[in-house]
Amino acid sequence: MPSVKLMNVTKRYGEIVAVDNVNLQIEDKEYLCIIGPSGCGKTTLIKCISGIVEPTEGEIYIDGKLMNNVPINERGVGYVFQEIALFPHMNVYENVSYGPMVKGSDTSKIISLVREILNLMALSDRIRDQPSVLSGGAQQKTAVARALASGSILLLFDEPLGSLDAKVRAMLRHELRKMIKDLGLTAIHVTHDQQEAMAIADRIVIMKAGKIIEVGTPLELYLRPKALFTANFLGEANFIAGKIVEKTCNGVRVETNSGILKSSQRVGFYGDKVVVAIRPEFVTIKKNAKAKRTEELWRGRIKSKVFMGSIIRFTVETESGDRIISKCPFYLDMNIWDLNDQVFLEFPPDYVLLYPYPKDGIEKEVSIE
Repeated sequence: MPSVKLMNVTKRYGEIVAVDNVNLQIEDKEYLCIIGPSGCGKTTLIKCISGIVEPTEGEIYIDGKLMNNVPINERGVGYVFQEIALFPHMNVYENVSYGPMVKGSDTSKIISLVREILNLMALSDRIRDQPSVLSGGAQQKTAVARALASGSILLLFDEPLGSLDAKVRAMLRHELRKMIKDLGLTAIHVTHDQQEAMAIADRIVIMKAGKIIEVGTPLELYLRPKALFTANFLGEANFIAGKIVEKTCNGVRVETNSGILKSSQRVGFYGDKVVVAIRPEFVTIKKNAKAKRTEELWRGRIKSKVFMGSIIRFTVETESGDRIISKCPFYLDMNIWDLNDQVFLEFPPDYVLLYPYPKDGIEKEVSIE
């Protein structure tokens, strides 16, 4: 199965740069997800890989072969759209067998291949059904089966689960990953759903304004994002401006308007203004300040409390006016905390991340516009 290599790929539409000098290596048998704000260029990028769109500049290699100007049907690529593009007048079997039939494959081989794929996709009992009587999940699985039957060695998914309801989407995304891994295929999956990307991807590409901001495993990007934009876009984070005032053997101390923060991160921009980022689930809420040094805890009042199933999302306003979000696992004792209650916030140093302060400010740096 193929690897994919993009070298300086750019796509312009007049003055608009949809994809801006992208360099990316997708490994053989890798499941890669591309996420980013609407209009960031992720769909244009995979259309360039598929051959639907030709890049203005740069080179695209699939399985080591240059694909520029190679027709779509000769690239060995299966493209699955968000809009489920099945032939409405054909049943499941006819839709899935269409590709090998137009290529003139042997009838007995087509029957064997299609039945094997339909069995893999758990569609064997729907073989004679028309698309109109299938659920959205079954329709999308049929579209994937059709791409597989056509002999695709690389699958491109363009928001394939976006039109499905949440439970079907959660179930089907795991089925997709298992199928790709079982067959040893390479897949590139564009989605706007961050949870979907983190659940199924080997690696995730973060894009903004046509550029790749960062690439890494879901765990790397969530726990140790290299860019402020990633910290904000993937999940949720608190951002606090501060200044490094001391280096210690265990990291650094940062002075902010609301108090001192300790970070285990070792940085080379001592004395400069910095941005502190910390995920809400790592911010601990305490009822009192016993057995803790005062400077390690921030005093504040609860301004909002939202039940979200397995967690409760608190917004706490510190005495200096900073608003800090904390996501706490739900348990019944949480009900003792209510609006305007005084609490103390604790920030574990291992999860306090530091970034150089951006020249255009935090809001501009993390903006999805």
